[in-house]
Amino acid sequence: MATVPVSTRPVSVNVLAGIRLVNGAAGLLAPELLIRRFDPDRDPPSPAAIYAFRLFGIRTVLLGLGLLTHSGERLRADLCEGILIHGSDTATAASLGIHRQVPPHTAVMTTLISAVNTALAISASASLANSPKDKRT
Repeated sequence: MATVPVSTRPVSVNVLAGIRLVNGAAGLLAPELLIRRFDPDRDPPSPAAIYAFRLFGIRTVLLGLGLLTHSGERLRADLCEGILIHGSDTATAASLGIHRQVPPHTAVMTTLISAVNTALAISASASLANSPKDKRT
């Protein structure tokens, strides 16, 4: 599989990839740290929550790697899927806050992070869609 150098991709693709890699690694390698933000009163964290965060982590790492290694139509498809993924994450985080199922600060931060990721996916997708066909990555 031919890869496109990171430097030729829109900045929003690289930023989103970095965010995905960092957040995914945290979910995969240190789920307890993230769980404590959602459920600070439960000690030890629920094994089900650890499992869920590790699933989230590997999914997010793979999505981040895809942004750095895929090109052409595959990269555009990844970004379109990312809009749905991050949009869903944003709606879930906001819903948890609205229903007071997580601490307010956690709800605001997770909603904001997910909304930024959604905006980056939209921006990156638009950048690729607007690039000349002969320069598409």
